[in-house]
Amino acid sequence: MGRPDFQPPAPSLSPHHLSPIGQYAVITASYWAFTLTDGALRMLVVFHFHQLGYSSLEIAFLFLFYEFFGIVTNLTGGWLGARFGLRLTLWAGLVLQIVALVMLVPVSASWPRLFSLGYVMAAQAISGIAKDLNKMSAKSAIKTVVPETPEDPGRGQQQLFRWVAILTGSKNALKGVGFFLGGLLLTSIGFSAAVAAMAGGLLLTLLGTLVLPAEIGRMKQKPAFLSLFSTSAGINRLSLARFFLFGARDVWFVVALPVFLGTTLGWAFWEVGGFMGLWVIGYGIVQAAAPSLRRAWGSGGPPGPAAVQFWSALLTAVPALIAVALWRGPTHPGVVIVVGLAVFAAVFAMNSSIHSYMVLAYADAESVSLNVGFYYMANAAGRLLGTLLSGAVFMVGGLQACLWCSALLVGLSWLSSLRLPVPRFQRIVSAGSSG
Repeated sequence: MGRPDFQPPAPSLSPHHLSPIGQYAVITASYWAFTLTDGALRMLVVFHFHQLGYSSLEIAFLFLFYEFFGIVTNLTGGWLGARFGLRLTLWAGLVLQIVALVMLVPVSASWPRLFSLGYVMAAQAISGIAKDLNKMSAKSAIKTVVPETPEDPGRGQQQLFRWVAILTGSKNALKGVGFFLGGLLLTSIGFSAAVAAMAGGLLLTLLGTLVLPAEIGRMKQKPAFLSLFSTSAGINRLSLARFFLFGARDVWFVVALPVFLGTTLGWAFWEVGGFMGLWVIGYGIVQAAAPSLRRAWGSGGPPGPAAVQFWSALLTAVPALIAVALWRGPTHPGVVIVVGLAVFAAVFAMNSSIHSYMVLAYADAESVSLNVGFYYMANAAGRLLGTLLSGAVFMVGGLQACLWCSALLVGLSWLSSLRLPVPRFQRIVSAGSSG
């Protein structure tokens, strides 16, 4: 009996053979899909419960746990990612968002108001956990898939800056699209069918992430739980600056701006939602274009502490100038708001994009999820502070007071950035050039 013909082995479809670009594409696609549902869900909840007659304070309470659990999730999620791998935390975020959406399917106008509030707050808490698990996983994973270039560390860091800018910018642009999507779904198919459809879409997204390797972001030595608190001076100081930066945005964006546009300027509800959606889209476009804009201005290399300090100092002036313009009683206050906040969006986007890169520049590839988790915990805490201040300060002094508070918080962000250390790769490049 002759020897059977030799059959070459079939090409392996193992996720370990997925190229870094392929891993980045899968991670980014899942983040995009999640972001669409996150933005749409926010508008669905606001519009639906507004139609049911809920007050603005009751609607604000629906998002209280969403923001609070972001603080807890970012802190512990980074530790889980380092211990068990970022693929697991990415999956957990997608699964929890599916659970939150399915929970909202049976919500009915016939439910007692107090029970409905508590139930939706619980669903939003799960959604908040899901969102920050997904964001931490996606942004941490980029650090692990960018190829190392020991012979030219500046080139590798420039590529990291581009990839981070694309991910964060596209995320915010898609969140703005999600605002529109939420209103469209509510109008066309209703609340329950909309959340069910989004849950189905995320299930397909989850299946698409099965190709990711398990070891992404997993540390070789299991980190102790106390290691989730950063010991890096760069991470800690940047996190403090991030805390004040996002508090400065949300102190006027979350409550004060939509109420001002609706009550003082008399804008229709769809006009308010449309403006806020376009604001987030424009902000995301500038974020994604940040590396190209820096090159156009003659800054070819990746940003460092000086860039963080310059853009936060510039941003400090913007809300103050808007507040002064409103105080002078302009004939068309709506024009002041639209133009002023468009400038704020552009400058804030540059700040945010550079911040998002700098945390990865400070982080080691092996412990990146721990550092990113701690950093975005500060981000979530800043959002919570801004949300609470937005309602309280607006009641006392109106939108102008919120804008002055924003300027103060950005100023504190600038002060926090003054002692940022130079990232390791920049020290290596400087030493090489001087040698």
